[in-house]
Amino acid sequence: MRKNLVIIALAAAGLASCKGGFKQAEGGLLYDIHTDKSGTNIKAGDFLNVNLVLKTEGDSVIYSTYEQGRPSPSVMPPNSKKGDIASGLLLLSEGDSATFKMNIDSVFKKGQPKPPGLKGKYLVYDIKVEKVIPRGSLTDVVFQGRISEYMKGQIEAVKKAEPARIKKYADDNKLKLQTTASGLQYQIDKPGSGPNIVAGDTAVVNYTGKLLNGKIFDTSVKEDAEKQAKDSKMPVDPRRQYQPIRIPVGEGKVIKGWDEGLQLLNKGAKATFIIPSGLAFGEQGAPPMIPALAPITFTLEVVDIVKANPNAPKTTAPQPPAMR
Repeated sequence: MRKNLVIIALAAAGLASCKGGFKQAEGGLLYDIHTDKSGTNIKAGDFLNVNLVLKTEGDSVIYSTYEQGRPSPSVMPPNSKKGDIASGLLLLSEGDSATFKMNIDSVFKKGQPKPPGLKGKYLVYDIKVEKVIPRGSLTDVVFQGRISEYMKGQIEAVKKAEPARIKKYADDNKLKLQTTASGLQYQIDKPGSGPNIVAGDTAVVNYTGKLLNGKIFDTSVKEDAEKQAKDSKMPVDPRRQYQPIRIPVGEGKVIKGWDEGLQLLNKGAKATFIIPSGLAFGEQGAPPMIPALAPITFTLEVVDIVKANPNAPKTTAPQPPAMR
């Protein structure tokens, strides 16, 4: 799901009836407003930044902006239909929070296939409106300028909070980390033998990459892939060959955290890396699995080190997410 998930993914979808404290708006929209701040309601054309948790009726989380590390920005569409989520957002103002329940059959009524493992009658959306920038009569230049200024502040806030997030992860997992001058943090879980990897070598490694919330985003280890599949309720990719991969070191073909970290290891070594976002995927992230400004962690095992052969032909190896 992308940053305008709230608007695009749910447009034109109606809600069915449900029990509890929900009210019904014109068009059949069912909603429960938890926090109702005094303020001007959202209007078409306004910019809004929202936190969203999408879950099944049984509270199994499908998507969460909290896990992504920051809210989802979007602009309210000009034409919302009665009964869709956009019309529900028009009931809210900055600081408000609400829950919407959407009948799954309504979401997929146009024949779209349901995602594997999606069970129950309803999809549940918990929404918190973090920020609204009214469009009003502002010119495009002024409106976009205000959005840019706000988003710049959001980015700086996420960057400022990153060291604390990394420390909490390290403390929770009882890691005894060393830190390089660049900010890469690592722990040697099992020492190897022989000389360290150097630039120009090809490292043959097994790896598993995770977000700091523990979710696996990629792995070369089949057992970890099966765990990922179980957690995400998605099947293991039958086309994927789970085996060590070959990484050219020092050529700038991988994220900076890998290029630096691999040179701390020798053959047989096992290690844990915590790579800050500036040494990983930065402000762009690697959608859809790795959010913008996300610190990430890898466990790695160096299976072999292949020394550079200047006469060898260039080959193309399978690329993990750590590749550029």
